[in-house]
Amino acid sequence: MLNIVLVEPEIPQNTGNIARTCAATRSRLHLVKPLGFDISEKAVRRAGLDYWPMVDLRVYDSLDHFLSANPAADLWLATTKAPRDYTRACFRDGCYLVFGKETAGLPAWFRQANYERCIRIPMRPDARSLNLANSVAVLAYEALRQMGFPGLFGEGEMALEPPTMSSPQSK
Repeated sequence: MLNIVLVEPEIPQNTGNIARTCAATRSRLHLVKPLGFDISEKAVRRAGLDYWPMVDLRVYDSLDHFLSANPAADLWLATTKAPRDYTRACFRDGCYLVFGKETAGLPAWFRQANYERCIRIPMRPDARSLNLANSVAVLAYEALRQMGFPGLFGEGEMALEPPTMSSPQSK
């Protein structure tokens, strides 16, 4: 199982999109407080997040709480400040992809303590960063690809259809 960790997420739409990615990929979602929004059952229902029951969710009071609850976690920290890109990481089953809040990223002390585990998504130098939900999707699917997409359906319904030789252009 893949673990997605959001440290102090601020934008509910980003977290909603990330939760949907977690539901679709059977990844566990870890939210580290403070959160910039409400995740009560009533708020989730009002937002129409019908996939929320499919999300394996864990919530922590602080980053220290998360770290003490997961002492042997195989962490990979996503940061635009990383010295290497994500293709150099070797993701394993059970690893944790950790993302910081939208406005400030991960705390400097945390990045420094895990310097060798900091990775980035390559982009042009004058671009600040990708959207958080997009960044999670890029790294999550790379990690899952490296693991062989465990437990995920690998074919679309077209795989069940025999190929045909005719096409609209040939008629």
